[in-house]
Amino acid sequence: MRTILEQLIDLVPAGPVALARVIDTTGAGPRQPGAAMIVTESGAVVGSLSGGCVEAAVLDSARTVLASGHAASDRFGYAASDGIEIGLTCGGELEIFVELVDATRLPALTELRRALAAGEPAALATTLEASTAWKVLRPGDCEPWRGVDRDARALLAAGRSGIVGPEERGTESSTRPRTFVQVFATAPRMILAGANDFVRALSRTGRQLGYRVTVVDARETFATPDRFPAAHEVVVAWPHRYLDSEYGAGRLDHRTVVCVLTHDAKFDVPLLALALGIEDLAFVGALGSRRTHAERLERLRAAGVTEAGLDRLRSPLGLDLNAHTPDETAISIAAHILAVRGGASALPLDRLDGPIHR
Repeated sequence: MRTILEQLIDLVPAGPVALARVIDTTGAGPRQPGAAMIVTESGAVVGSLSGGCVEAAVLDSARTVLASGHAASDRFGYAASDGIEIGLTCGGELEIFVELVDATRLPALTELRRALAAGEPAALATTLEASTAWKVLRPGDCEPWRGVDRDARALLAAGRSGIVGPEERGTESSTRPRTFVQVFATAPRMILAGANDFVRALSRTGRQLGYRVTVVDARETFATPDRFPAAHEVVVAWPHRYLDSEYGAGRLDHRTVVCVLTHDAKFDVPLLALALGIEDLAFVGALGSRRTHAERLERLRAAGVTEAGLDRLRSPLGLDLNAHTPDETAISIAAHILAVRGGASALPLDRLDGPIHR
């Protein structure tokens, strides 16, 4: 829903729309809870839910919801690719909830937009009833709400969307209704050291992957917002000093990615020595040839980095894609980050057995 929030806010003043969201998944599936699609009264569609598997059935539900004003839910399971039934060919299951959204929802939607723009965690709780109720939840908000506020805030704290309330689908309770809590956690950070074409390309790719991208370089002439339009911020500072200040301020966490693309020992060695000492970081990588990597390891050892710390360094950075251009290299690095983040092998899927989505 994050990706269609602006469109939703723009559309509802002109008239009601149907909002369809994935609220539960089982097994392999094309989308995760929170994926959303808007259907207008004129039949226009914004967003998608399943890559085409169930959209036709959801469109029918959306038309019914627009006509009646009452929310509806559908669950789709496996359907053979050569059959006529509607469902998922990947073998998973999706539960999709469709509700009417009109201008009365604008205060909640704009509050959610403000939180996301400020980089603050928030959640939208929606009762799964014929006439839905919404509540925007924020950390520290202790106001009771329909008996599910405590469980909903636990999901917000964990950064995970899910359903709270009665366990059984279809069960109703006036005091504790079945409720979908869509969590909008703060974006993970990607800190890129350097101010070159490789950083520019990786800042674009990182932003597309949902990272909040910071480019940092001590050279004021090169570190300008105009040169890195995809970055959320461009900082002129020695990279290791910037990282140290962010760590001291508590703005780094277990999702933070740090990539060094400077090719300059006076910048990359102090930064890597500091980053490899912060065990909570998700990924620390450095671009360079194997010769550069070997020389860098010796400098890091001289700087006091332990062998355990060196084992955490992803260098040479990137997967073996025979990449040459900055854009190709950015894809190689992004794939490396995704593989480490997901505990994946990075091998071609046609060389592997078992489920694709784990």
